[in-house]
Amino acid sequence: MIQWDKQQQTITLTTRESSYQMKVDHLGVLLHTYYGPRLRGGDLSYRICPEDRGFSPNPYDAGKDRTYSLDTQPQEYSSSGLGDFRLPCLEADLADGSHAVDLRYVRHSIADGKYALEGLPAFYGDGITAQTLTVELRDAASGLTVELLYGVLEEYDMITRSVVVKNGGNQPLTLTRVASACLDFPAGEHDLLTLGGAYAREREPVRAALTQGIHTAGSIRGASSHQQNPFLALLNRDTTEDTGFCWAMALVYSGNFQASAELTQFHETRLTLGIHPFHFAWTLQPGEAFTAPEAAMVFSARGLGHMSRLFHRAIRRNLCRGPWKEERRPILINNWEATLFDFTAEKIRSIAQTASQVGIELMVMDDGWFGQRNDDFRGLGDWNVNEEKLPGGLRPLAESIQAMGMKFGLWVEPEMVNEDSDLYRAHPDWALQIPGRPATRGRYQLVLDLTRPEVREYVWKNLRATLRSAPISYVKWDMNRSLTDVWSHSLPAARQGEVYHRYVLGVYEILENLHREFPDLLLEGCSGGGGRFDCGMLYYAPQIWLSDNTDAIDRLKIQYGSSLLYPCAAMGAHVSAVPNGLTHRSVPLHTRAVVAAAGTFGYELDLNELTAVEREEVAQQVAHFRTVWDLVMKGDYYRLTDAFSDTFTAWMHVSEDRSRALVSAVLTERQANPVRALLRLKGLDPHRDYLMNGKVYGGDQLMYAGVPLPFWDEYQAVQYELTAVAP
Repeated sequence: MIQWDKQQQTITLTTRESSYQMKVDHLGVLLHTYYGPRLRGGDLSYRICPEDRGFSPNPYDAGKDRTYSLDTQPQEYSSSGLGDFRLPCLEADLADGSHAVDLRYVRHSIADGKYALEGLPAFYGDGITAQTLTVELRDAASGLTVELLYGVLEEYDMITRSVVVKNGGNQPLTLTRVASACLDFPAGEHDLLTLGGAYAREREPVRAALTQGIHTAGSIRGASSHQQNPFLALLNRDTTEDTGFCWAMALVYSGNFQASAELTQFHETRLTLGIHPFHFAWTLQPGEAFTAPEAAMVFSARGLGHMSRLFHRAIRRNLCRGPWKEERRPILINNWEATLFDFTAEKIRSIAQTASQVGIELMVMDDGWFGQRNDDFRGLGDWNVNEEKLPGGLRPLAESIQAMGMKFGLWVEPEMVNEDSDLYRAHPDWALQIPGRPATRGRYQLVLDLTRPEVREYVWKNLRATLRSAPISYVKWDMNRSLTDVWSHSLPAARQGEVYHRYVLGVYEILENLHREFPDLLLEGCSGGGGRFDCGMLYYAPQIWLSDNTDAIDRLKIQYGSSLLYPCAAMGAHVSAVPNGLTHRSVPLHTRAVVAAAGTFGYELDLNELTAVEREEVAQQVAHFRTVWDLVMKGDYYRLTDAFSDTFTAWMHVSEDRSRALVSAVLTERQANPVRALLRLKGLDPHRDYLMNGKVYGGDQLMYAGVPLPFWDEYQAVQYELTAVAP
């Protein structure tokens, strides 16, 4: 998978269907020569055509060769200040006040298995064929060294990248930009795809022709955010869902990020992905090192759908951890939209009792169970049970729910604090807050300074005590505001640029403690819904609440956009009451269940407020989801329509052996005198026959000739189950 050609000075990384190559040139610069469909071999540097370009300066050691410039060479990891005027990967303030970094090749090594990153999430190589490449680059003048880490996960066509920057000199230096990955492409016509959006309409695909200049998506909110997602893809102009070239990168990180594409003066393209340089300044004393988050790259020659399925498999199998990545997760009910803060133990028991009768397996108690938490204004940080609501604490309630045959789960928001809390009154300096300035509130709360070990210890001790106090099998970890007033009492003024990243490392440390001490706990991530929906969080939590918007029609778009990168097994999805609290739209119960069944599946309402007929329908939905759980959670996902442009949204799940499939469709726009919709399925075996709706069809018929859909009412849903017929 990783080959070193000493004579040609090339290193080639090969997966099942892709090749990636770099070359050490005659000056020791590490050039990028190729990334695309798998090749048999050869030195691809012939594609680099040196030419004298005006205003593109030449390194001193190039002598009189005016055709050699860092400004025109495709580089594996670009630095700054020495003639490459494109986006740099690395910038540093050096001890002498200069900013130039000249990285040259020193050595490399190849090892079996996949590297790991201390304190940071990363894909792992267990159970698959994986190798690691480490390339060392060095700036001779400053002593700064860079280790480029590459992980090759062959069966997923995935190459992961990270960077370790070390201060090998004798003076301190400050890093001001450290990207995790760089990709240089030759001249061509491309589109850029990112995932934009907002709160309650997260991960909307944004595809546009790449024009000259720098195009950037990112977050400076302290989390990956509702507005952007740490993902970008470069596409050929003619790339579709099922055809064409696609190069995609995702950052395994949950904090500030920047994803950029630059189309240069020569119509070449550079992609970079990593920590956002906004207010980032990391000081390295001599001998110290900084590790950048991991970036995961996938190349697909078969369009966006194949790209997505490669990411889905890798995330499910080799990023998520613990027993819940494989085991069937319980179908849950959450009380938030049913009660908000206004509940008692008896109210929770009442909801749970009815839920148990329809087959729901987990009762989750949301915000309001602790301190004086009767509204948004108070209580966060005080993780003592409110015994006015819950006499005797959590254990009596949890045990009574267990007696109903259900598990018990809990909502927490451990990163936050209200000013009206015992914690804040005792330790006001534990919140991120700039001295001499009034605090900026979000949802009437401040953010705890998780860069401080004593604050992390407080959070961890309270979490651990809560989880030991009762039989709790599930935790929903929420984060309901962005970071502001980013300043820590624990760091001197010159190092305040480290706070954003140290905060994320603090979150990861607590999450890793949870993973180690409570390995059977099912953890669901959340940040006002999808505000921290990223690969970094999926390393600790195998599912994340997709969005606070539970409207089924809006969820079709949110799930569609999210599926470009994330698997259905990661998408927290529930059936909620109508009219919906955010959109005031009413959607049939059947449709709400079909949409939620494309994710982890659960309910967010009070079943006692439904009619007996509706409760019987819920029981049928629960029973049905159990029969298709393995298809939804472990099968391959196919987008059959575009949720943002078509009048109906359709998708399907196909088992890995292609023996079973589940097809779902929802009409989102009713038209007068409608055209009969013809739905062409995907992912089936064209040489096998399938039973669908009591009739047998060939897989080739279903995929190429298609299935006519019925005329239906707006917001109605249909589902078809397919089973391969024995020959």
